[in-house]
Amino acid sequence: MLLRKYLPHLGLQVRNMSNSPSTGAVISYDEVKKLISSGNFQIFDVRTPEEVSAGKISSSVHIPVTDVEEALKLDPVAFKQTYNVEKPRPDDQNLVFHCQMGRRGQRATEIAQGLGYKHARNYAGGYKEWSEKEQK
Repeated sequence: MLLRKYLPHLGLQVRNMSNSPSTGAVISYDEVKKLISSGNFQIFDVRTPEEVSAGKISSSVHIPVTDVEEALKLDPVAFKQTYNVEKPRPDDQNLVFHCQMGRRGQRATEIAQGLGYKHARNYAGGYKEWSEKEQK
């Protein structure tokens, strides 16, 4: 705990991987399935185009992690023209990002939260978990 006290003074962050919005909330496979069934959600695939071409969650919209910040800064008309979906609103409850195994999805979630999308969540299991569970 002493380390926790001094890391911020060294310019380093202490990260708590809880489900609090400030650190990037995590959503499970079962929760993603429920959201898809409800139809009330947006899920963004932040993998590379090559990864997406090998398979994707059918309702996901592809925005590479390198483009997430710029995309979320677009005005709603430009966002829709670029990605063919409505731009998420900062107060949307069911905004999900995912990648292959969680790391880039976490980064995208943090970017979104930094831009005011306080309820953004990361599907940490990513496409790897999705494809494994969907094949069963």
